[in-house]
Amino acid sequence: MAKIPSGSYTPLYVEDASKRSVAAFLIDIRPVTNSEFLLFVRENPKWRRSQVKRLFADGAYLKHWGADLDLGPDADRIADSPVTNVSWFAARAYLKSKGKRLPTEDEWEYVACADEIRPDATEDPAFTKRLLEWYSKPNSRLLPSVEDATPNVYGVCALHGYTWEWVRDFNNAMVTGESRADSGVERGLYCAGGALGTADPHNYAAFMRYAFRSSLKGNYAVANLGFRGARSLPPHKESP
Repeated sequence: MAKIPSGSYTPLYVEDASKRSVAAFLIDIRPVTNSEFLLFVRENPKWRRSQVKRLFADGAYLKHWGADLDLGPDADRIADSPVTNVSWFAARAYLKSKGKRLPTEDEWEYVACADEIRPDATEDPAFTKRLLEWYSKPNSRLLPSVEDATPNVYGVCALHGYTWEWVRDFNNAMVTGESRADSGVERGLYCAGGALGTADPHNYAAFMRYAFRSSLKGNYAVANLGFRGARSLPPHKESP
């Protein structure tokens, strides 16, 4: 895991576009792979494809595998690729077994602001252009190995260019909150014009992430959605 120092960033959806503080934390340097998740389901039968309850994972759960304990004919090629088709509940269970948790949205977005040389590259048009180019490409059937990913300035790999990733509070963004009947998101925010109301209307890549997260439910398993772990650090105690 990489230690991420405390700091602040400007979230996409805030009324006053003020910065939000993020405490120091640990995050996995790469997403969880198919081979790692296979070991987990071997040891935890209730999370196998044929046994998982639909309350916790829909019918697409691990559909790219050959069987419960078989990665399929492309096993050699996907063993070190990010595992996808995994629900939020399954990701949380995996990480709990490792003494970890999902990163919060603030933590994920904060570390994802970095490129290879800067902690915050979001004001660089070349950085956001690179992300948009990835988002605009069709999903690859076989994802590349995370071993080949280029680390950012913190040493964290594959935050961009591989998969979307679950965060702990994935469904807290873009909610209108205008009535008790409002159980979802403001649908107008999904169109390109919705980005005009954001803290940074030029950062359409971040807008797409927020919109995607807000479209999810905890039992969804999506072909381009993976996850990685995080840990909190104990509060710093000043010397007497």
